[in-house]
Amino acid sequence: MAHERIGKFEKIGYGVGDLASGLYLNFFGVFLFYYFVDLGGVAPAAIALMLLLSKLVDAVTDPVMGAIADRTRTRWGRYRPYLLFGAIPFGFVGAAVFAMPQLAPGPMLIWAYVTYTLAMLAYTAVNVPYSGLLGVISPSASERASVTAYRMFFSSLSGIAIGIFGTTLVRELGGADEARGIFLTMTLIAALGALCIFTSFATTRERIPPAHTNGSVWGDLRVLVRTGPWIAVAIAAILGVLAIASRAASAKFWFKYVVGDDGTPVFLFLDRLGLFLTALALGQVSGVIIGNILQRKFEKRNLIIAAGALKFVAILYFYTLPLDAVWPQTLVQYFVGIGFGMLMVGAFAMFTDIAEYVDWKSGLQMTGLVVAASVFAVKVGVGLGSALPGFAMDLTGFDPGGAQTTGALLGINLAFALIPAASLLPAMVAMLFYRLDRALIRQVEAELSTRRATPV
Repeated sequence: MAHERIGKFEKIGYGVGDLASGLYLNFFGVFLFYYFVDLGGVAPAAIALMLLLSKLVDAVTDPVMGAIADRTRTRWGRYRPYLLFGAIPFGFVGAAVFAMPQLAPGPMLIWAYVTYTLAMLAYTAVNVPYSGLLGVISPSASERASVTAYRMFFSSLSGIAIGIFGTTLVRELGGADEARGIFLTMTLIAALGALCIFTSFATTRERIPPAHTNGSVWGDLRVLVRTGPWIAVAIAAILGVLAIASRAASAKFWFKYVVGDDGTPVFLFLDRLGLFLTALALGQVSGVIIGNILQRKFEKRNLIIAAGALKFVAILYFYTLPLDAVWPQTLVQYFVGIGFGMLMVGAFAMFTDIAEYVDWKSGLQMTGLVVAASVFAVKVGVGLGSALPGFAMDLTGFDPGGAQTTGALLGINLAFALIPAASLLPAMVAMLFYRLDRALIRQVEAELSTRRATPV
């Protein structure tokens, strides 16, 4: 059965929404740990623990938000109204995280707990429905995969923006006050993010009608956690994102303490950290494009395994390069980004396929819950990856702002290279258990189309 094709304007409008989320997560990933530890004087392990505990909150709020969105009925649809009403709170609390640089370490830690938790709640209230919208934007897996590619393209652009402009804006807006530069840059990101979310609301449609009834939330959850394909992709997403998040959270420490970089621009206005982040993001854009093309001919599972292998080899090779090998490091980091882009475009396309598979197999329409649980998996990867440097550095004797011992430098290297590379091996193994191939997805599409066309 032929399905309505989605125009480029709508694909772009939807994709722009992930520019907001990407700017948040990329900026947080690079600067949050550094802001509270190196500038705020909070113990690395204390911030690491905060990042982990915030995931316990997400474990409740993400699936609850997904279930609520599944059961929402408004003139704007099930998922779009949360973009309309959540955009401004999303922006406000994100900027608030970096608003109190003058606090002592104890109050600073309390401020971090309160504002970061609120920021993640606002992120959940917007991003879970935004991701759920992808599952109902079209009943066609190929159309959803195409929209996913646009989404991941804009997500990759967020990395380029942070790499090129983030570090530069922090330096230029803050001058001698790096904490002020971080706050002002995040304020600009928050305003742009709110505008992007409004754009996604205004330009998209929901094309799959809601079910007349929904089962219980706990019943839906029981079905989901027994769904093998979701478990496989969730594990791969957690570990694949963990590798990137750990490198991002420790990168500023690696360049400052291991390399001895003082932040001087090395290419145009980019310092080494900016060049590192830009290379990753440019690679991610390339990976999204390559992954979107290849998934039309190859199984998504195989592409994600190949992406993991590419990241594994590139991260380890980066670690063997001389510390002053700026351009070889940049090239290798570009290939890390290619692997990450391929992983993300494949994983998010799989998540919506899984939502359709669950509907087909069980008769339960729970797109929001499936995607919410998948978003939670990605956030777990971000949380674990951001927390790992804190624990590694605390255990090896890191001294904020001081001269580092050989053990402390090892802790930074563990977080920056060795742990991220090791995490990718079980991620690739998990994907061997993903069984939704292209033939089965075509069968699911055809039978669901017939079922939905039949009057109840």
